[in-house]
Amino acid sequence: MLIPIPCVVMRGGTSKGPFFLQSDLPQDEARRNQVLLAVMGSPDRRQIDGLGGGDSLSSKVVMVSASSRPGIDVEYLFAQVSVDSATVDTSPNCGNMLAGVAPFALEHGLVAIDKPQTSVRIYNQNTGKVVEAVVQTPGGKVNYEGEAHIDGVPGSGAPILLNFMDAAGAKTGKLMPTGQAIDLIDGVEVSCVDFSSPIVFIAASALGKTGYESKAELDADKALIARIEDLRRQAALRMGLGDVAGKVLPKVVLLAPPVQGGQISSRYFVPWNCHAAHAVTGALCVAAACHIPGTLAQRLVQLDAAAPQHVTIEHPSGQLHTQITQEGMDAEGWPQITKAGVIRTARPLVAGVTYIQSSAWD
Repeated sequence: MLIPIPCVVMRGGTSKGPFFLQSDLPQDEARRNQVLLAVMGSPDRRQIDGLGGGDSLSSKVVMVSASSRPGIDVEYLFAQVSVDSATVDTSPNCGNMLAGVAPFALEHGLVAIDKPQTSVRIYNQNTGKVVEAVVQTPGGKVNYEGEAHIDGVPGSGAPILLNFMDAAGAKTGKLMPTGQAIDLIDGVEVSCVDFSSPIVFIAASALGKTGYESKAELDADKALIARIEDLRRQAALRMGLGDVAGKVLPKVVLLAPPVQGGQISSRYFVPWNCHAAHAVTGALCVAAACHIPGTLAQRLVQLDAAAPQHVTIEHPSGQLHTQITQEGMDAEGWPQITKAGVIRTARPLVAGVTYIQSSAWD
């Protein structure tokens, strides 16, 4: 027998995948992960027997539920499902898929709709952080059509504003988990920052790159990928994340000065290949790092003196615009970044049920 599970496949930002109500999935973590692997068709390079697209950007799952937390509307859990191994990782967040959470919640009646826009406060179970999503809802219905364009996605859509609240120390509990703006690992300077997501920043020039290479060029350099992975694992130990072999956090970003009219150039790794565009959570961490004295990002960024809170990040598919709100310093003397915002778009692609074999559920 086949087991039907209600779901909506949505594009969120530059990623896509199935969205579920948490109540429609097993509550036991091991069983749930087994079900998600079956849903996506993993492990299989093509994911031919599931909904996965054979790529890390299209092998993602979002689970949503109503929340009983004070001041919170809904909760969501993100899962990165490995394409070619039987692994489900719920340690990271995904800011792109997050763009679909509020529309999904509104369409399923988890949150009352306002006019002409609805603000949804979302608790991220992966990081324990809160995100405010502002969705266009004229006439009391979710609007997906509009003029907002994000590089890496064809066409345009209605803007969804994502404000990440108090996102410092998302996984490590500290904005600067090593306590230093610069760490030296095997002769390479790195900056370890944890804002919305923990990231190891490296100047592209330190690894013999310009920082303007395409995804294909970077992915083809196997020696570079191996070097990045070695630095990532060593940095993770210093960040208090332990042995991260086989885990997707922390991520790595290669930085360079801007060349396309933005403030900084970034190549974001996911982590074993380069992102085709840029992760939202990674972009927010880049923007935050640009405002932290002494970091590699702060060295390379070219902020606009008239609007230093705006950081436009150049990536392989174009640009991503962010905005930082800073209020003084934290207890350890680092900038206190209280809010970081970004515009995304999202839309449902198909709704119905996905079928898995009963053995996966059992």
